[in-house]
Amino acid sequence: MPLHRWTLLLVPLLAACGMHSTRSEHAMQVVDVVQGEVRVTEHRGADDLLSAGLGLPGLAGPLAPFVDPLQPTSAELRRRAIQTSWKGIADLGPLGGYGHVYGGVPHVPGREYQAFARIPGAHAPHRVLAQIPDQFDQAHRCLVVTASSGSRGIYGAIALAGAWGLPRGCAVAYTDKGTGAGYFDYADDSGVALDGRRAKRGEQALEFEPAPASPDAGIAIKHVHSGDNPEADWGRHVLQAARFGLAMLDRAFPQQAPFTPQNTRIIATGLSNGGGAVLQAAGLDDDGMLAGVVALEPNVHVEGQGRALYDYATEAALWLPCALTEARFAHAPLARGANGLPPPAWPLRCGSLHALGMLSGDTVSVQAAQAYEHLRAQGWSDAAMAVAATSTTFDLWRAISAGYASAYLRRGAQHMPCGFRYAAMGTGGVPALADPATRAGWWSDASGIPPGNGIGLYGGMDVSTDPTLSGTRCLRALWEGADASAAELHASVKATSVKVPRRDLPLWVLHGADDGLLPTAFSSEPYVAWLRQQGRQPLYWKVPYAQHFDAFLALPGFGERHVPLLPYGYVALDRLWAHLYQDAPWSDAWPTPAAQPRGAGMLERKALDLP
Repeated sequence: MPLHRWTLLLVPLLAACGMHSTRSEHAMQVVDVVQGEVRVTEHRGADDLLSAGLGLPGLAGPLAPFVDPLQPTSAELRRRAIQTSWKGIADLGPLGGYGHVYGGVPHVPGREYQAFARIPGAHAPHRVLAQIPDQFDQAHRCLVVTASSGSRGIYGAIALAGAWGLPRGCAVAYTDKGTGAGYFDYADDSGVALDGRRAKRGEQALEFEPAPASPDAGIAIKHVHSGDNPEADWGRHVLQAARFGLAMLDRAFPQQAPFTPQNTRIIATGLSNGGGAVLQAAGLDDDGMLAGVVALEPNVHVEGQGRALYDYATEAALWLPCALTEARFAHAPLARGANGLPPPAWPLRCGSLHALGMLSGDTVSVQAAQAYEHLRAQGWSDAAMAVAATSTTFDLWRAISAGYASAYLRRGAQHMPCGFRYAAMGTGGVPALADPATRAGWWSDASGIPPGNGIGLYGGMDVSTDPTLSGTRCLRALWEGADASAAELHASVKATSVKVPRRDLPLWVLHGADDGLLPTAFSSEPYVAWLRQQGRQPLYWKVPYAQHFDAFLALPGFGERHVPLLPYGYVALDRLWAHLYQDAPWSDAWPTPAAQPRGAGMLERKALDLP
């Protein structure tokens, strides 16, 4: 069945709302924040909302091809954006059990409503998207609102919010929360239009359009270079997306309008940064829009409690390479090469820290033991460090720290802290012009913060035997220092702190006990303890053997040792649904499942100990 597309100006789209006061009020809120048009697309027949017609086998298979790689169509870009979002979040591997042990990818026809919106006072817009299934449950009016994980684009939470909500008959409202892969390339002065295709500055509205600069200014990233510190507004993004979703339900079903928080239950859910976003929203929900919240492995910061991501990410970038050289991590996934030895850079980091007087040992083994003890004293568990070997091997800590430092300091592409910058990667890894085919697929394929997809992280290095040390120490100094830049960064981190949600809000936090990216001791545990101190009663599951990236379970050594977290998120959402629509009890007496790793075989349901 062919895909039909059209666009509608938002003001005419909502003009009919003026005859009802409640409807007019939330319509006006959407008119105030949406920039330009709302793009409406239909997804039926060989296409659908949940998998773009790929189904589970297609999602798990090779990336859907573009007929013309230089000029992919908007439908092709959408299909691949959905596919890469699934692959980045869920374990779709043959032993992982998705689709038969838990979860599923049924065909869900419906419509999408997508627009650029803006937080009042922000420099850059962000995307909002409402997916409304044809089989929307009119008897149990439900809107799931979510924010993308990590720095992903608009479909970044589809494996959680979409996979649970759409088959149930809920509409799903997404926000990219000011992140995403709407990369701007100064070399050809192009960005990403609303339909995902590349467009030049001035041709049409772009997802991210930074101030003009010279062609050699590199690549500008919305999360990093917008000048907005978007993380401080993630909760507002979520609440704004919920209002957008209600307004689009009005449009989709005018005979049943108005859709309001009083007659349509709004369930907020997200994971990782998306989990932090919905917890921010819970604390800002003064109007009582949200009916319940389920947050998985949240990047959540409470002022004066736990540790901020930037703090422990810069610490990890500096210390973990040496600590992971310690013999106790010899069998951690990706902590050793085929020769049984750690990456050559790791023992060199031990020597660098010794030369700086930060370690006193005279041998690598003693230095590694001292680095390990240092991190233990800072709150790192053995399990978190072992899993963090993967992030360390992938140089993820430095990538996170450089990007977030620039976001917190509101720096542009040419003025990132510590000399870092992004540029297209040419032969041999040197900066070059972007390959046109790679550039055309950035919006669908990239994760939101380079390196990756033909873009490199440059700068912050020297010609020593430990070339990344100088930039890493500079990034760490922004946390530990006392100069104006450090003070500005701390102020920006403070602005991301969550507030206390209302007393009667059902709230459930789930986190993997082995999370090595956002360790529970730094994030969810202090948050839950703080809520209880404030007289709230959140539910909390610290799931044994779960780590941060379900998608990593397909890697050697991961699936054997760890369990996925998504099935527990689905269970929590099921129980929230039963509580909201069937008056089922909301009880903290539900025990945390006694999960067990699957070992070398295929995952079985009994290993998850699901209720």
